Amino acid sequence: MAYVDGFVVPVPKQNLEKYKQMSNACGKIWRELGALEFRECVGDDVKPGKLTSFPQSVNLEEGEVVVFSWIVYESRAQRDELNDKVMNDPRMAEWMKPENMPFDGKRMVYGGLSPVLETRAYTARHPPPVAAGPPASGRHAVLPARLHAP
Repeated sequence: MAYVDGFVVPVPKQNLEKYKQMSNACGKIWRELGALEFRECVGDDVKPGKLTSFPQSVNLEEGEVVVFSWIVYESRAQRDELNDKVMNDPRMAEWMKPENMPFDGKRMVYGGLSPVLETRAYTARHPPPVAAGPPASGRHAVLPARLHAP
């Protein structure tokens, strides 16, 4: 069963390009070592809430944006093994130094999560993992939901 690491990070707008460079470099390493997906998303509709929100979770400050990220693995065991390899990869050394991080790592929220539901729509641009061809109607196909036991 898949396993996901999720992250919410406050990134100063002036460091967003450096953050993207870091993410690109790190994403290549994670994917090369076996991660199934590596995603980085910059918030453009993440308003502060009354009790909770993405901005509140990282104590977002003036001039910062929220970045929501996730990495998908085949399993938790693969994630544990892969993260150990990534953290010991010499290509990560410069990015791991606090002075080189383009964000405040003390305010990052992160954790490992076990999926309980997976649904996915497939289109010509994002086909299913097996070669089934496009749906006859020309519209997207929807994969039935799969529930996972916790």
